[in-house]
Amino acid sequence: MMAVADPTLRVERAMHREGVRYVIGCDEVGRGAIAGPVGVGFSVVGVGVRKHPDGLRDSKMLAEKRREELAPLAASWSLFSAVGLASSQEVDAIGIMAALGLAGRRALTQLHEAGVAIHESVVLLDGSFDWLSPALSKPPRVRLRVKADRDCASVAAASVIAKVHRDRLMIEADEAIPGYGWKGNKGYGSTEHYAAIDALGPSELHRHTWLHERAELDLSQHG
Repeated sequence: MMAVADPTLRVERAMHREGVRYVIGCDEVGRGAIAGPVGVGFSVVGVGVRKHPDGLRDSKMLAEKRREELAPLAASWSLFSAVGLASSQEVDAIGIMAALGLAGRRALTQLHEAGVAIHESVVLLDGSFDWLSPALSKPPRVRLRVKADRDCASVAAASVIAKVHRDRLMIEADEAIPGYGWKGNKGYGSTEHYAAIDALGPSELHRHTWLHERAELDLSQHG
């Protein structure tokens, strides 16, 4: 298997040379989970940013222990960082894309309150679809890049920061509402997680619309 290259600051530095004051790396976590919030992480890098922490990668490419080690390093390396959340109830009420936008708006508010000049910045958003701008009355410039979480250090940092933040919330939830294995599955739909839902019923942290869709699919396949 071909080794995956470490992320770089090539894209961010090119934008700085274009006159962008801040590049705000952005990534989402928890999008495919069936329980718990969806989260959006931001990592802000300015002109003259130093080399990113050794071993920084997209959070999906790191073991949990390594993510825990890297998260504080990524946060201290970032000029500013933030994580915004939208709850499972909000995902149910407005849908996943709007919930991503809501979480992103909350994270941008944190950056604004910390003193980041949002409209002198460009948000470097992982993926090919801009779910952030529709949630904002005055959106900043957004640049989409597929695999930015793999290739761009600011987005990789945002990914790790957001992933660890959300994982810790799910570990705490596992203690408060035991039985679903959230300490291990972090709210994602493992076989054991679905078995626990069948045995215990869904909790208030589950995305009920998603479980309903699964139940309807099961019924159509086996009815």
